[in-house]
Amino acid sequence: VQLQASGGGSVQAGGSLRLSCAASGGNFNTYTMGWFRWDSGKEREFVATISRSGEDTYYAESVKGRFTISRDNAKNMVYLQMNSLKPEDTSVYYCAASRRYANVLITATSYDTRGKGTQVTVSS
Repeated sequence: VQLQASGGGSVQAGGSLRLSCAASGGNFNTYTMGWFRWDSGKEREFVATISRSGEDTYYAESVKGRFTISRDNAKNMVYLQMNSLKPEDTSVYYCAASRRYANVLITATSYDTRGKGTQVTVSS
């Protein structure tokens, strides 16, 4: 499967963005999906994950209550709604896909494929 994230941009603190990830070339509903973020010189940080059916989700503590992950299997899309953004949310965000049979996956090494990221910049 190939992945392409979009929807990043620059916002002020407290603002919102919705990231989208388009998947192609695979049976999308057989993949557990995740969002990660990464800055140069830092480790990749788990953000959110969603099960194949979309029924199960899991979030990093730093984004819980502010971010929402969802998916539309009919459209081969996964989304990340980000509200109440903070300057510390500034990063490159990318989506990832895994064929592992698990409802949620929180480590980057659990994922088989990741797409190119999209930059999110939050100013104070």
